[in-house]
Order: sequence, then C-alpha cells, then structure tokens
Amino acid sequence: MDRKPKKVLVILLSEMGSLVLASPMFQSIREAYPRCSIYALLFGRNREFFQVLNMVPRENMLALNSDSLMRLFLDSVRALLKIRRIGIDTVLDCELFSRISSLFSFLSGARIRVGFHPYTQEGLFRGHFINRPVLYNPYHHISKQFLNLVAAIESNQVPMVKRLYPDEGRFELPRLDISRKDLEEMSSRLKDDFPQVFGKRLVLIYPGGGLLPIRAWPLENFCRVTRGLVQKGYAVGIIGLDNDKALAEKILDYCRNTGCIDLTGYTRSVRELLILFHLASLLITNDGGPGHFASLTPVPTIVFYGPETPALYGTLDQKTIQFYAPLSCSPCLTAYNHRNSPCDGDNLCLKSIDPKDVLDKAIELLDG
Repeated sequence: MDRKPKKVLVILLSEMGSLVLASPMFQSIREAYPRCSIYALLFGRNREFFQVLNMVPRENMLALNSDSLMRLFLDSVRALLKIRRIGIDTVLDCELFSRISSLFSFLSGARIRVGFHPYTQEGLFRGHFINRPVLYNPYHHISKQFLNLVAAIESNQVPMVKRLYPDEGRFELPRLDISRKDLEEMSSRLKDDFPQVFGKRLVLIYPGGGLLPIRAWPLENFCRVTRGLVQKGYAVGIIGLDNDKALAEKILDYCRNTGCIDLTGYTRSVRELLILFHLASLLITNDGGPGHFASLTPVPTIVFYGPETPALYGTLDQKTIQFYAPLSCSPCLTAYNHRNSPCDGDNLCLKSIDPKDVLDKAIELLDG
C-alpha cells in the first residue's frame, strides 16, 4: 500500500509561540512529500500570525473560534465537514494536552493518524484514536519532536520513530515580508506619537505572563531594569495587550522618566508588532510568544525561563540570551501535569534571576 500522503492536515491548537517552533516540521513535510497539499487546523486567535508565517496557503487554514463552547462546537462541526470534503488522508496531531485534537484526528476519516502517545510512560493519554503513535520525549526540544511526527507517517517501528535527528542547520525559520515602506511608516508613527524618544535606541520589554502568569519575571525587576536603561539614555517601550496596561502604568510610575513609554495595545496586529521588533535594538521578555516572534526578526532578545525550560521550548534562533535558574523543582510545567504548577504562584526560579545581571547583559548587548 502506498503510504505517501496526498493531503496532510496539521492540528496545532497551542499558543502562538508553538507555531514558530513547528516551522521546521512544515518544512520537513514539504521536503519529504513535495506533491502533497498541506492544511492546518488552529484556533482563530492564532490565524493572523499563521498567515504572517505563510507556512500553508491561506485557503488551507481551518480556524476554530474558542470564545465560547457553543461557537467552538459549531466551528468544529463545520471544520470536520470541510475536512471530510477535502479528503484528508494524513493527520499530524501536534497537541500534548488536548483530547479534542485526537478526536478531530479520528473523525477526519484520515487513513494515517499520527500523534504523541505515552507508551509505557504515565500521563499524556488522549485515547486510542491515532494509529501512528509517537513516543513523547521530555528530554528533547519540542521542535525536534514535531519532526518525529513527519517521520512516523511511513514508519513500522516500535516505538514508531527510532532515529538520529536530521541536521538542524538545514532548517530555516520562515522569512517575513517586511518592506522598507512598512518600516518607515511605523518609524514615522512612533516619531509623531512619542517625539521625546525619537533618535534614541529603543528597548522593548514584555512584562506580561500571557496565558500562564507563573512564567512572568517579577514586575519589580522589570521596573529596576527599565529605570537603569532610561538612566543610561535608552528609550524603553512597554509592549503587551490592552489588558497589560496596568503593568505598564506601574513601570511608568516607578521610572518617572519620559524615556519610558507605554506601547501596550499600540500595535494593531501581529504584523505591526513584528515591524516594531525590526525597529528595536533589544527585546526583554518573559517566556512566551514575543520571544518566539522576535526570533523571526533581527532584534536580539533576552528571555526568562524557570517554570519551563529552554531545553524544551527555547527559541530557534542564535541571538537569544536565555536567563534560566534550574532549581530542583524546575521545570514544573510539563506535559505530564498539563502545565499545572505545584508552586501556587511562588515562582522562585524566576525570582532568582538578578535584575542587575539582566541590566548588565542588556547594556553589553546594546553597546556591542
């Protein structure tokens, strides 16, 4: 039987940062099966960023609205009907936690259904809907494990994939289409809105924790680093969503310097955020989407880890500085506890990262 796929569906319902980490997998599919069509099932909130990455044609994206259970149910029914009409023959289920993705895999009607499976390990059990079970390995970077899903399509091994990883150097991050016009328009907008920082080198900071607040470095530490940078003559822009404005106000109140500006909610799209990254000299961020977005741009980045480890979820570029205090309990957010930390909010691993060390490294990068 010919197992080479003709129409592949990738199910990726994770955070936006995971879309970047999955980019080598999409490249691997295209290289292994150049004649197949690739589709993607993702949450609607991630659709815009996925379009920016341009990893599959826009018309091949199937988005689910997760704002309510009813909308999720209705979108799921529509998506499954479309998947059946398309005639998907192979599904790659990239999820570690969600059982709904394995159900999608089964109901798709695909002949080959690949996904992670515990085998003899505890946890990670999501039913028996997949027929190409890939052993999840908590000691390997998740981007490598996504590659194993592709390798499992035609495998008959037990466990399904036993191999050395391919040369990582041949995989490249997606290239963004950012024009000089885009950069000039954003630069002009910043000059009009914040003339007091025009001409200064811009450092961006992201103090928010996103979906997992336990991943946030203490706000007081961001305040101290920000004040140190503005006192050195750099401009600091605080980025985030509209609901991060309270954090920005606390940093502004702490610094009391016109060189610190509030950019939360300033960018109206993910694309605009990526353009802003092109204009910045440095990004300082908690673990999460912004650090992975920045890996697609020229900006050097400092990222804080602790509840999760860069060994599994670090960015794929070479210009990121990782601050990580591997305490005896770290990392505590894993696939085996559904990212439910036992720390009750006391992220001592992140509190152990000294703001003076961060400020010194930031100035070193800026001066360099």
